[in-house]
Amino acid sequence: MTQEMLTVTDSGGVRTLTLNRPERKNALTPALGWGLVAAAEAAAKDDAVRVLVVTGGAPGQAFCSGADLARPEEAEDPNPQSPQDQHLDDIDWIGQFLLAFRLRCDKPVLAAVNGVAVGAGVALALCADLRIAAASAALHPGYIRAGTSPDGGLSWTLPTLLGHEAALRFLWDPRMVPAEEACTRGLVGEVVADDVFADAVAAKAAALAALAPIGVRQTKRLVVRATLGAELESHLRDELAYVRRGLASEDGREAVKAIFGKRTPDFKGR
Repeated sequence: MTQEMLTVTDSGGVRTLTLNRPERKNALTPALGWGLVAAAEAAAKDDAVRVLVVTGGAPGQAFCSGADLARPEEAEDPNPQSPQDQHLDDIDWIGQFLLAFRLRCDKPVLAAVNGVAVGAGVALALCADLRIAAASAALHPGYIRAGTSPDGGLSWTLPTLLGHEAALRFLWDPRMVPAEEACTRGLVGEVVADDVFADAVAAKAAALAALAPIGVRQTKRLVVRATLGAELESHLRDELAYVRRGLASEDGREAVKAIFGKRTPDFKGR
């Protein structure tokens, strides 16, 4: 199942992970989430891989629309041999994104944001070291709309990247933020036209792959270490506790119903 939902290709030292659930706008399930974690860890251990690219495909398709809220039956991975069994930890797959892509993979990770990124899709993109967005892409925090708070390390990566006020302005922004504005705000580092997006991503990945591998990996380790809090794993656990509390609340259930009912939610504060 994971192989169908996540394709892995190699070319010239660049490994590309492509989310492959176009019918659900690449929404994340536990199987797909653990597949991404396992792929990042495999790339970290493979000397033939110098750069890791994460994308949702070509412009016009979604990068990642977040967790699949429409599939509550998939909240638990039914496969007893799934990668989840290798990570018996309360941080779970969504929190493991940050640990896998930033800490355990010391190679450059490039997020090629080809289309809309919402909620956990934004969190996934911000776990990367660099981000290139297609001009037609757009970002939305998603969590407040669903009546809850961020996960996937977003409450750590976003203020680290933008600062306190700018992070909150984005998280509390009800709009879909277009790629150019996202670049101006610092959420992505570069925006390119849709028709040259694939070439721009390939060129950037190739340029990174051509750099001295030892120097690149040591540099990432030092930069990550300089920005780490002493209790990152504790922070990730708090994220999960809060997001679950929010989704389980009366307001959270109302928010999800309103999303699928395409109506304004009636929040009660409980």
